[in-house]
Amino acid sequence: MTSGVRGSVGAVRAEISGITDPATFERLPDALAALWESMRHLPLDAFSADCFHYYLTRPDAAKYVTQSLVSNGKVELTCALPDGLHTVSVRPVGAVTSQ
Repeated sequence: MTSGVRGSVGAVRAEISGITDPATFERLPDALAALWESMRHLPLDAFSADCFHYYLTRPDAAKYVTQSLVSNGKVELTCALPDGLHTVSVRPVGAVTSQ
């Protein structure tokens, strides 16, 4: 799915609220990999685990997330765990540029 939106986000900050501390990554693919590494150990139901796995690790994940960051300035997804809802977020550290 491409909308023709292109852009650059540079460094990003990623976290899972209540699970991980915010961490800064110079490259978006590294942030997505770290989020999945944390999420794959959480007690997600099978469907949610499959959805997050696909969103964070598919071949064009960084491109898709970049498009969302350029359009919306952030990406926030909610995951349900036994202790409640948690937000998975990715935000640019600096300016987002569209090209």
